[in-house]
Amino acid sequence: MSGVISRVAALARRPRPLALPDTAGILSALPMPAIVLDGEDRFRFANPAAELFFQQSLQSLLGMQLAELLPPDHRLFALLHQVRLQDSPVADHDLILESPRLRRHGVSVYGAPMPDLPEGVVLTLQDGSTAAMLDRQLHFLGAARGATAMAAMLAHEVKNPLSGIRGAAQLLEQGASEGDRELCLLIQEESDRIRNLVDRMEMFSDRPIERQAVNIHSVLDHVRRVAQSGFACHLRMVEEYDPSLPAVWGDRDQLIQILLNLVKNASEALSDGGATGGAGEIHLATAYHHGVRIAVPGSTERVHLPLQVIVRDNGPGIPEPLRSTLFEPFVTTKRGGQGLGLALVAKLVANHGGLIECDSRPGRTSFRLSLPAEPPNHARGEPAHESDE
Repeated sequence: MSGVISRVAALARRPRPLALPDTAGILSALPMPAIVLDGEDRFRFANPAAELFFQQSLQSLLGMQLAELLPPDHRLFALLHQVRLQDSPVADHDLILESPRLRRHGVSVYGAPMPDLPEGVVLTLQDGSTAAMLDRQLHFLGAARGATAMAAMLAHEVKNPLSGIRGAAQLLEQGASEGDRELCLLIQEESDRIRNLVDRMEMFSDRPIERQAVNIHSVLDHVRRVAQSGFACHLRMVEEYDPSLPAVWGDRDQLIQILLNLVKNASEALSDGGATGGAGEIHLATAYHHGVRIAVPGSTERVHLPLQVIVRDNGPGIPEPLRSTLFEPFVTTKRGGQGLGLALVAKLVANHGGLIECDSRPGRTSFRLSLPAEPPNHARGEPAHESDE
């Protein structure tokens, strides 16, 4: 009898097998986008990462056909066909998912049969565009820092002798003949032009940034009023705001300067190249996205950049050769332009620890800012001083 009791006690102490989570729970926990398509390529499931990837909620994706997002001759449909034909996993890389409702570059897709769903396929997607965006951002920041060093050098090496040249031209003008007087005035005008260029370069100098909670919609409203009372008075401006957006953690004046530059560029693009598909329009939009986090160099901290601000126009677009160097100093498409506006924008966005990305094609050019939100433990009314290093 004692032996039976011992065996019963041993069985009671033995760990019970854990209940396995269901398939949906496993897919939902994945950090990468995962979707399930049925035999007609309709969405049957999408995890939270996929909602961010497609910029649509699960409710709007369920029942939607993949052909509503991608053209029917897209490589992804060939991958789905191969998975079903071979009944085995298939992968494809460096895909471009592009349509009026979706735009992703450098995407890797992994497909596998879904046992619980006839003809079903589970797809996981790895978006390489975010990594490319971060690489470009670091490149832009390096270019902006190069402009900062150039600004300091120009201010020291150019402005002092430039004042002497201008003063000498003024003295010569007093006793010069009519023809020589014109040359003296030309020297003064060119000296002033160079001085103004150096002054603009000095805007790149490293200065501490004073952060506080900023209502981005108040900033956008200010920018819109300035634009419509001046350079954009002939254009229609459309506002598409998320009213529940929290405050941006940043410098109000710098945010105004960033957005004013972007709106002015959009206005000039519409004036120079004309609008595509009707009257010229500039769209100002905001949104909240959970998924953007970047690592801070030199620390283990990851900065969350959930606040999205978009400036979009329906102009002719940015020429392809300029897109990769758009935020570098002295790159411009404008006649007589100096190419410092977008370089300054990149520098100011970097001051905030944010990201800026440009997506351009004929009829649709978008500048997207990803900015940090106010820290949850920050006491209101107490601005934080820090450098932009």
